[in-house]
Amino acid sequence: MPPPHYDFLIKLLLIGDSGVGKSCLLLRFCDDAWTPSFITTIGIDFKIRTIELDGKRIKLQIWDTAGQERFRTITTAYYRGAMGILLVYDVTDERSFNNIRTWHANIEQHASEGVNKILVGNKSDWTDKKAVTEEQGRELADELGIKFIETSAKVNEGVEEAFFTLARDIKTRLIDSQGDAAGSSNNTNDGSVQVTQRPSSATSGCCS
Repeated sequence: MPPPHYDFLIKLLLIGDSGVGKSCLLLRFCDDAWTPSFITTIGIDFKIRTIELDGKRIKLQIWDTAGQERFRTITTAYYRGAMGILLVYDVTDERSFNNIRTWHANIEQHASEGVNKILVGNKSDWTDKKAVTEEQGRELADELGIKFIETSAKVNEGVEEAFFTLARDIKTRLIDSQGDAAGSSNNTNDGSVQVTQRPSSATSGCCS
């Protein structure tokens, strides 16, 4: 069966500390599922979802990275090809929030120039355990010059908006610089033909 038609292939990257819910965001967005079990992502994992956005068919290839220090060198290899990055922290874990600046510095060092970014405060449904306010999240996003949203993978709140907002910003950037960006999109496609044939087989660890 020939692959479905799409206008853009966009590679996204989820980064942040271990346990903030990156895998759960990916599982919710791609499979509309959630699991309370915590299985640490080993190295790198990915899923595929094709969306309709402003009349365009966009295939999203979303890579879920391990947050542990020992996998950091593996993660950096995936920065370069990313067109959009979601920086994720846990609103109940102040340390994961404070580490966002370090993750952002890694992006500045390793990712392509002009990559689109969004700050995501996950586990917003845990209101009784919240350690980082929405205002603090917005202030950090303003400091970094990126957009911000709070999400809950568990109750499916803000998840679609986070991915769609980032994808729309990338699509706008690609259209604004059609020549080079379209070429890089084609190159990414050539490198991912085999893996896109079986997106459902990718395993995903998860957390709250």
